Parts: sequence; C-alpha cells; structure tokens
Amino acid sequence: MVYTHCDIGKLQPILFGLFLSMYLVMMLGNLLIILAISSDSHLHTPTYFFLSNLSLADIGFTSTTVPKMIVDMQTHSRVISYAGCLTQMSFFVLFACMDDMLLSVMAYDRFVAICHPPDYPVTMNPCFCGFLVLLSFFLSLLDSQLHNWIALQITCFKDVEIPNFFCDPSQLPHLACCDTFTNDIVMYFLAAIFGFLPILGILFSYYKIVSSILRVSSSGGRYKAFATCGSHLSVVCLFYGTALGGYLSSDMSSYPRKGAVASVMYTVVTPMLNPFIYSLRNRDIESALQRLHGRIV
Repeated sequence: MVYTHCDIGKLQPILFGLFLSMYLVMMLGNLLIILAISSDSHLHTPTYFFLSNLSLADIGFTSTTVPKMIVDMQTHSRVISYAGCLTQMSFFVLFACMDDMLLSVMAYDRFVAICHPPDYPVTMNPCFCGFLVLLSFFLSLLDSQLHNWIALQITCFKDVEIPNFFCDPSQLPHLACCDTFTNDIVMYFLAAIFGFLPILGILFSYYKIVSSILRVSSSGGRYKAFATCGSHLSVVCLFYGTALGGYLSSDMSSYPRKGAVASVMYTVVTPMLNPFIYSLRNRDIESALQRLHGRIV
C-alpha cells in the first residue's frame, strides 16, 4: 500500500523537524505526568489514576502513526504493506477508542465527586477504578478487531494511494473492491456504540454537574467546582473537535491538504497539548513535578 503527502517535497526537512519535535514533546510531557502521578502518594486518587492511563493511551495513539511518518520523511519512502496497514489501523483504533472511553470515565468521576461527594470514596474505590480502565481497554480492543474484520471483508487491494498520513479507517469505503452497504451499516453501528455513547455519557455527566453547581449558594464554591472540571472539558473539546474535523476532512477528496492538517491535529497536537492542559493551574501536578525534579537532581 502506498500513501503520499501532497506537494510537500520541498517542505520535508522542515516537517521532519517539526513532527519529530512535537513527538518528543508529547512523549516527554505524558511520561512526566505518568511518573509524577505514580511516584507521588498525594496523587494516588481516582482522578489522577485515570489521567495517567489517559497519558499512556495518548503515547500509544501517537506512536502508532508518527514514528512511521517520520521515518518515511527521512527515507523518502511512502510504502506500507497491506498487513502493516491493517496492523497500524488496529492499534490506531484501539488507542483512539481508549482515549474516548477514558474521557467518558473521567467525566463520570467528576460527576460522582461533585454531585455525590459523601459517596465518592466508596463509589470510586480502587477496584472499581481498575475495573473501569480494564473495561475501557477490552471494549476498545473489541472495536479495533471489528474494524480489522470489516477491512478484511471489503478490501482486496495490494497497492493504492491514500491522501493521508496513515491508514485511517475512514478511508476504507473509498478503497473497497466490492459492495460495502452491509459493512457501512456495521461501521455506523460501531461508531454509535463506541463513539456517540461515550459522548452522551460525558454530556449527561456534565448536565448533572452543572445542575448541581448552580445550586451551590456561594460564588466561591461554584468557581471551585467549575475549576475542577476545566482541564477535562478543555481536553474533551480538543479531542472531539479535532477528531470530527479529521473525519469530515478525510471525506473531502478535493481538499487532501485539509485532511492532512486535520489528521496532524488529531494524532499529534492533541496528545501533545493534554499534559500542558492538565498541568497548567493544577497545583497538585505542579507540586508533584517539583518533587520529582528534586529527587532526580
């Protein structure tokens, strides 16, 4: 299978340095978040447990596509095997769905903390938190394997050009060699189950959260409650905004550059910004990073 960047040969050295820098920043930021949370007992709470798993999923999500793209730029090769494409797509869907599921779980965590604070320690106990993460992983794995099964059913090609940076599942209907109506229905069903249901969970959680916060009498209490959700809301908007832009752009075959830019935002920029969003104005993370730096130095 062959995929190409559109008229960017002269920009390859610049793009190589840009993507490599962003990838390294993403890796460093997310690894620091994981190390800070795992090494600081003050952060051994459900909220930061889910955040560390989100950082781990972000690392896997970006590492699925960007290293291959960086190597291709350096070697001037655009070739990927059929098996390699299916493998890349499988991991891409796995980690993208993990991000989706974990953001929904984190919204539920905020819902319990704000709307039912007395029950929070009992409800969000370590076993239940671990169960939610494992459930998110196995559901994501199921989604990934179903996408692979659909790809094997509708594709029989060996060489094709894809106007994108990676083997995106949204490209499959355009590459089919047979009627895809039934498989399209299955794809839409999967999107509804693994995409829209987590979004509905997030919206419902924040509907309850906002309703609960508005009943708080003091403005200081309302501000504190909103502040605990600010980082998560920012990440949710960034993740779903760029994901929606990426998939809408991928369907606009007349504008491959727009699809490429949206793909970069989705796969590189969003995971790179997440650690900064969660660490800015978060005294717990800042203190943990300072203590981690003190131990290293």
